[in-house]
Amino acid sequence: MEASRAAGLTVPAVGDRPGMFGIGTSGEGCDVEDLRLPGVQDELVEAVLAAGGPVVLVVVSGRPYAVGRFAAGTAALVQVFLPGEEGGRAVAELLSGRANFSGRLPVQIPGSPVGQPYTYLHPPLGDRQSQLSNLDPSPAFPFGHGLSYTGFEIHDLRTDRQDVPVDGEFEVSVRVRNTGAVAGAETVQLYFTDPVAQVTRPVRALLAFAKVPLEPGEEATVRFGVHTDRLAFTGLDGRRVVEPGEILLRAGSSSVDTRNEVSVRLVGEQRDARVLRQHGVPALVERA
Repeated sequence: MEASRAAGLTVPAVGDRPGMFGIGTSGEGCDVEDLRLPGVQDELVEAVLAAGGPVVLVVVSGRPYAVGRFAAGTAALVQVFLPGEEGGRAVAELLSGRANFSGRLPVQIPGSPVGQPYTYLHPPLGDRQSQLSNLDPSPAFPFGHGLSYTGFEIHDLRTDRQDVPVDGEFEVSVRVRNTGAVAGAETVQLYFTDPVAQVTRPVRALLAFAKVPLEPGEEATVRFGVHTDRLAFTGLDGRRVVEPGEILLRAGSSSVDTRNEVSVRLVGEQRDARVLRQHGVPALVERA
């Protein structure tokens, strides 16, 4: 590891060899017993970290390996999955600062190699706070997580009405501001929670999102149109329904970083929703 000790920055690239039915380490028919990096790559990362000096770990993989446990010892972790033939150029531009990071995780990155964390759609008993298990199911990096060379503030979450018919729609608005010194893009994420229902619902579910590019100091308002069809679920009798009650809305930069909260109340009789008419409306972004 002398080369790593002498370097100003070490960038180990680890991950998978794509293939099928055992030819590679990731692909159809290429299952794994646990989520350690293939081969001796875990040992390689540990040796590089032990050498000292700043390390940026780049993970090129077809599955979310348990690299969260290396986070404390690295300057940065970059998960690029399998980016294709232009992936090398893209990673180089990002690491050099010629381009800014704006991707967000579509999965969760585990900290332990022996099992996946709960999906972000888990029921209340899936939380660490439930103490249902002595093992912590929390991810090292949650669904929707991602960093940038700049910072963002998401605030002023509002709805255009408090009471919404079970066969109605409403608008949610939230403001986002680039608080840093360079241009970047934030993905504003809107989640909902149905705290009281006839069946157990997820603690949060993604309702809408919008990627908003902003110059330093620039601010924008993001508006989401939401039809109550988006809040439907399968009830006790096996039919999809929309039922009256309170819906909590949260906005933020990941599934766990949702500091803004408001609520709406669905009013009326339970509605049959076996035919869903609304599959999402594009967000409207208004510059300040």
